[in-house]
Amino acid sequence: MHGVGPLFTDLYELTMAACYFEHQIDAEATFSLYLRGCPASRNYYVAAGLENALDQLEGYSFSAGDIAYLESTGLFLPRFIDFLEQFQFSGEIVALPEGTIFFPNEPILEVTAPILEAQILETFLLNSIGFATLIATKASRCVCAAAGRPLIDFSLRRTQGQDAGMQVARNTYLAGFAGTSNVLAGKHYGIPISGTMAHSYVTVFDYEKEAFTAYAQIFSDNSVFLIDTYDTLKGARHAVEVALAMQKQNKQLMGVRLDSGDMVKLSRQVRSILDESGLAAVKIFASSSFDEYKIDDVISQGACIDAFGVGTKVGVSADAPYLDIVYKLVRFNDRDIYKLSPGKINLAGSKQIFRRQDANGHMLEDIIGLRNEKIDGTEPMLERVMKKGGRILPGRSLEQIRKDVVGQLAMLDEGYKSIRSKIVFPVTISDALRARQPAS
Repeated sequence: MHGVGPLFTDLYELTMAACYFEHQIDAEATFSLYLRGCPASRNYYVAAGLENALDQLEGYSFSAGDIAYLESTGLFLPRFIDFLEQFQFSGEIVALPEGTIFFPNEPILEVTAPILEAQILETFLLNSIGFATLIATKASRCVCAAAGRPLIDFSLRRTQGQDAGMQVARNTYLAGFAGTSNVLAGKHYGIPISGTMAHSYVTVFDYEKEAFTAYAQIFSDNSVFLIDTYDTLKGARHAVEVALAMQKQNKQLMGVRLDSGDMVKLSRQVRSILDESGLAAVKIFASSSFDEYKIDDVISQGACIDAFGVGTKVGVSADAPYLDIVYKLVRFNDRDIYKLSPGKINLAGSKQIFRRQDANGHMLEDIIGLRNEKIDGTEPMLERVMKKGGRILPGRSLEQIRKDVVGQLAMLDEGYKSIRSKIVFPVTISDALRARQPAS
């Protein structure tokens, strides 16, 4: 959420940088950041985290406190410390715009800069782009499973740290969630905030109906009653009594929330109770351990649920809690760089992704090619976003990115959005790029 500076790195980035400095190795290098493989359940990814990364890279430099700390470690020579006092990122970055749908092995971004500068960015970029993309992708899968039903981020109390809570709120909204329970994220990012009540609130009152009535008196325009504290169906009937009383005051109960039990059976029963009382407009919300799989299950079984609160399993991407995201040197001092370690071979050279689409804009295939290559009938996807250490494109709002995700998902065939079937989108390598790789 906030700028952290170049000390947010692994020590070996700085020890390598010190060696480059001492041996006067300062030629231009290109590093490529990409996903190496993917979990069996993922058919596509949503690129995220770029805007935050670019904001932090502008003016990326060591503070006086950073310099004092590094000096205190005794690890670095004084002349290297002096150099770091003047350090500032001066390179170029090309990247997929945030919100872009992409696939494994495609470069999400590439950094070109003097080797020392480009090396120091590694940990920061892997962390910021990797986590944001992980959560945006998980959230997008939930959005697809919900088939138009609104989703609210309820994950804050179980995300792995405060910054993670903020990033989860931002990147679930980016991917299509309707809002978040995270009040600070609402303030910081302009995300709609949403919340109801806890079971503890209901139990403070002598009677459930009294709890609902008290709440409605304060929040008459957006009341959602939690009805499963004692007996869900009795709770639904108590909600009906309060809703009918609200109607006499020209107020409308927004909804009721289920947080336990057989969601399919209970939602149907509650829907009947509401409808029989003339409350067809009252929505049924559901929470408790939802992710794309549970959402898909209850919908396919005919649950009468209008919206979902989605928490822990998305906030930690429970079924796939990390990405195998890497940052590899692919070009240095005008020569392509290869890594031939078994299972970890990288594509050498500065690259571009070329996307082929049909006449209606539907995605057909991606081709990974050379940066300056031209491939007829395709659109290049990587954009230059930084030059000489400064942003060269205006920042994009969260709402703009969110719209782009919706638009791109609409152009991806439904099969690739499956949450259970593995369907591999065609990604090939251009002849020109293939010719630059070492002989197998």
